[in-house]
Amino acid sequence: MKQSRYMILITLAWFAAAGAACTQKAADEALDATREGTATAIEETKEAGKEFVDATGDAAERTADKTKEIAGKAADKATEIAGNIASTTGEAITDTWITAKVKAKFIDEALLNGSEVKVDTDSHVVTLRGTVASAAAKSRAEAIASGTEGVTRVVNQLVVT
Repeated sequence: MKQSRYMILITLAWFAAAGAACTQKAADEALDATREGTATAIEETKEAGKEFVDATGDAAERTADKTKEIAGKAADKATEIAGNIASTTGEAITDTWITAKVKAKFIDEALLNGSEVKVDTDSHVVTLRGTVASAAAKSRAEAIASGTEGVTRVVNQLVVT
């Protein structure tokens, strides 16, 4: 009986040791699996982050390109509108309007009495042709045209007679 007790004790001790060993082995395997899973998750997260950054950069680049395109169109439109700016009286400044204003100013100018001045306007550029009595009259005609609202440049082809 003593021997049976020893045998039972030894068997129990062996099972206890084997159980502890199995538990440690299972814990080690679980830890390894957790480490591998965590490493995989970290790599997948890094990759997703890189893809997000790339997509964000692409979207920002497309936005910048579209903004440049829109700004260019806006500048073109502003230039077009500038060609038809409203005067201080609310009238649209067209080439016809400019020509009429310059001619009206010439009527009241004493230096230009007896002169034959033709006024042509194209794209807000006034061209003066014809004859005037003096160099002072030629200069005054150019000054009047230059000072007219909406005029961007004056081409003075007047001849002094």
